[in-house]
Amino acid sequence: MDPGSSTGPAEAGIEIIVADPAWRRFVRNPAALARRAAVMAGVPVTVVLSSDAHVKRLNARHRGRNKPTNVLTFEPQMPGGPGDIVLALGTVRREAHAAGKRPGHHLAHLVVHGALHLQGHEHDRAGDARQMEMAEAWLLRRLGVPNPWRGT
Repeated sequence: MDPGSSTGPAEAGIEIIVADPAWRRFVRNPAALARRAAVMAGVPVTVVLSSDAHVKRLNARHRGRNKPTNVLTFEPQMPGGPGDIVLALGTVRREAHAAGKRPGHHLAHLVVHGALHLQGHEHDRAGDARQMEMAEAWLLRRLGVPNPWRGT
């Protein structure tokens, strides 16, 4: 666990786990950034900053897709409990590079994205996707992160 991942009173219900220490080479203080994004989204959550290999195993087990993905979100195991958001470092880095974004900005975006899923947002239909994108952009702006949807 990252030493910077303890939870203060204003952040109750939020835990950040840096499972893959390589996150620290690509994002300055990834636990603090993930925590800020989770706090901004306002949902109890455990954020796990992991590897592509770990996310690939989870994706195969829970979604039947034998490949890594950028973020997986898991509903709380009991009502009112925290959900889980698991991010894959390699995929997040590749996506950020391909889009010309800072890895830290992409990390914040994906934490917000996962938190919104935990709040019931979906993006399967165009109208729902637009609502979710607007919510993401608003929360990210409050974090000082550029709108990831601008120009798309």
